[in-house]
Amino acid sequence: MTEQATITTTVNLLQDNIQVSAYLAEPKEPGSYPGVVVLQEIFGINAHIREVTERIAQLGYVAIAPALFQRIAPGFETGYTPEDIETGRSYAMQTQASELLSDIQLAIDYLKNLPQVKKDGFGCIGFCFGGHVAYLAATLPDIKATASFYGAGITTRTPGGGAPTVTRTREIPGTLYAFFGTEDASIPAEQVDEIATELEKYKIPHRVFRYDGADHGFFCNHRASYNPKAAADAWEQVKQLFGQLN
Repeated sequence: MTEQATITTTVNLLQDNIQVSAYLAEPKEPGSYPGVVVLQEIFGINAHIREVTERIAQLGYVAIAPALFQRIAPGFETGYTPEDIETGRSYAMQTQASELLSDIQLAIDYLKNLPQVKKDGFGCIGFCFGGHVAYLAATLPDIKATASFYGAGITTRTPGGGAPTVTRTREIPGTLYAFFGTEDASIPAEQVDEIATELEKYKIPHRVFRYDGADHGFFCNHRASYNPKAAADAWEQVKQLFGQLN
C-alpha cells in the first residue's frame, strides 16, 4: 500500500460552552475517506499521538485526535518521566465517562461535516488511558471498528465512577480488537480473560491479541517499553480492522 501525503492542522471543536482542541490529519489528495478518532494516553496530544494520527491519514483516512483533558488542562502534553506520569494520571482520574463520550461524539460530528469524509461508520483507536476510553467509545452508534491498546481498568472501573466499563460490552455495535502485552503488570491476565469472555458472551465481533514479552506502552516508540515486533504486528492488525471502513 502506497502511503499518501497528508495535511495536518489543529482545529477547535465547539459545543455549547465547550471548546475542545483536536489534531487533524487528512490525505492531501482529494477524495472520499473514512474517518478515525484517535484517543490519547495520559500524556496528552503529544508527539506520539500526533504521529499515530498522521500514520492513519497516510493509509487513506481522515484522522482526528481530540484533547481528552481539555476540560481539566487545556493544551496539556508531556513526556514520560515519573513526574509526567503522575501528572497525567491525576488528570485522567478527573475525567468523566459521559464527558469523554460527548467529546468523542463531537469529534465524530466534526468529521461528518467535512465533505471528504464518508458518513457511514467511523473507526476509533486508543492507547493506555485512551485504550480504556476506546472501549467506551466502541458503544457509540457511529463507531464501526475499534482498536483498544492496553487499556487498564476496563474490568474494574470507569472514568468518573460507576459500573466498570466492561459491563457495557453488550452495547458495542461494531468490531473491537484489543491489544495487550503479557508483561503488563497494570493489566493482569485474568482481566484480559474477562474482557475476552464478555466479548464472546455478547457475540461482539472481536479479536484479542496478547504479545509475549511486551509491556505496557509497547506500541509507543518514544517509550522504553517499545516493542518493535509487537508494534509491527499490531499495526498490521489495525490496518486490517480499519479496512472494514472502506
